[in-house]
Amino acid sequence: MKAVYRYVSTKSKCPYLSDQMWQLEYVEVAELNSEEYLQFINRGWRRFGYMLFRPVCESCRACQPIRVPVERFAPNRSQKRVIKSNKDSVRMVIGEPLFTESRVQLYQRHHEHRTETRQWPVHEPQNAAFSLFNFVDSPTEVQEWAFYLKDDLIGIMYIDELPDGFSGIYFYHAPEHRDRSLGNYMCLALIAEAQRRGLPYVYLGYYVSGCISMEYKAAFKPNQILNTENEWVDYLV
Repeated sequence: MKAVYRYVSTKSKCPYLSDQMWQLEYVEVAELNSEEYLQFINRGWRRFGYMLFRPVCESCRACQPIRVPVERFAPNRSQKRVIKSNKDSVRMVIGEPLFTESRVQLYQRHHEHRTETRQWPVHEPQNAAFSLFNFVDSPTEVQEWAFYLKDDLIGIMYIDELPDGFSGIYFYHAPEHRDRSLGNYMCLALIAEAQRRGLPYVYLGYYVSGCISMEYKAAFKPNQILNTENEWVDYLV
């Protein structure tokens, strides 16, 4: 790893819990390989582009790194229905990230729907392509997992492949197909692919109890949380 700059942000309103303030520590890197990134993940950090970050909030520890030990994972009844309704009609393609009009439009539709339903901040359409570029501009190799219904693009996942599994960067999907529970299906596809390749873990970023946009991660059981001693411990089984 080659670090360029390290700093702690000023306190600001938490985007996950409205009654909290948050503060992040950042490390900007020029170089980073997957083994080094895994070491950071195992200390509670995440990556966005060339920036590594972790919460260092004084009064809150709600952001908890979560992972799924895939060998022990078994879909529940609801997840089995999601798999059944999608597996024969939705096609997945794994490759390098692409920048196309359909991807930018899909990202914008997804964000607009979240603004309407979950009070996400308004995202201006002209900034969509820039946002997508930031997800994949990386010191490590980012994979794009694209999901198609016939020839229509309906979902995208950006993934880091680690020595011991997959780490999700960002998912977005078509709100007009929300009856398919695409977000859940994409997570299930990620776990299934890790199982197929013999990779032990899927890292889902931070779980935040009380935040609807982050709580869904705990539904993939069993799962493990990184505790304050940087030990992965069983959480919900």
